[in-house]
Amino acid sequence: MTQRLRLIGGAAVLALAATGALADSEDPIVIPIHNWSSQIVMSNVVGQIFESMGNNVEYVSTDSQSVYESVRLGDVALEMEVWEGAFGASFRAALEKGGLHDAGDHNAVTREDWWYPMWTKEACPGLPDWQALNECAALFATPETGDAGRFLGGPVDWLKHDQERVDGLGMNFKVVNAGSAAALWAEIGAAEKTKKPIVVFNWTPNFAEAVWPGEFVEFPTWVEGCDKDPAVGPNPDKTYDCGNPANGYMKKAAWDGMKEKWPDAYEMLTKISFTNPQIAEMAKLVDIDEMEPEEAATHWLEENGDVWKVWIN
Repeated sequence: MTQRLRLIGGAAVLALAATGALADSEDPIVIPIHNWSSQIVMSNVVGQIFESMGNNVEYVSTDSQSVYESVRLGDVALEMEVWEGAFGASFRAALEKGGLHDAGDHNAVTREDWWYPMWTKEACPGLPDWQALNECAALFATPETGDAGRFLGGPVDWLKHDQERVDGLGMNFKVVNAGSAAALWAEIGAAEKTKKPIVVFNWTPNFAEAVWPGEFVEFPTWVEGCDKDPAVGPNPDKTYDCGNPANGYMKKAAWDGMKEKWPDAYEMLTKISFTNPQIAEMAKLVDIDEMEPEEAATHWLEENGDVWKVWIN
């Protein structure tokens, strides 16, 4: 019995022992870690379950776009959070090359786009319409952006194409990229003190929607191809002249060799499906409760045995 299994709790030990689960391959299941809390905690949750089944697990810090090439090549075994808006293009490109596959959807519905807290709407009442936002651009100007409004985007490696959208829709905004998700939350928290209008990149599910009520900016509706074909969307000369998908998927990806090398772990992976509230809770444990990711994963497993035990039985 592993130390990890003892941490999960006595009732869980009995449930796992009843499965008779054994390690598949002795080689470690390599799980990638990125730079936002829910993905880190979720990856640790899954890794701890793998360990409790008798598997070895290794975590590696990996770029959130190039990870699909790593999965495809078998350098890592899986990816737990494939967000349609942020990573759909990289995922699809890897699928076309071969070597990885879609391991199933989470129940969660995702959205990733420009967002503002509700006090911003008081200063710019035409929101959430993007044209109203653009008319209010001066409210968001800073010394850094001059006369243009400031949009605070996510880290550069998230590749949200915000500048392309600004160009495609002719918006009077300049994109400034935050270094991390934590930097986004810090900016919102600082703006809250004086109710300063602010527009930032945000996404759901995460804990922020419970802390700061707000809304997503409504851009021209996403249509397949608006990121590639200038003819799709309102500007016939530009791409990315649309919003991100408003009801996006969150998938799991797996290396094609995982099923053969770790069949029990792979079977469990295909059964995993987290909801929006569950993913938001994982992020909250780190971003609000200030737990370390490994500690947060153990806590989540202890509190949600009814959710995950069915995946291994």
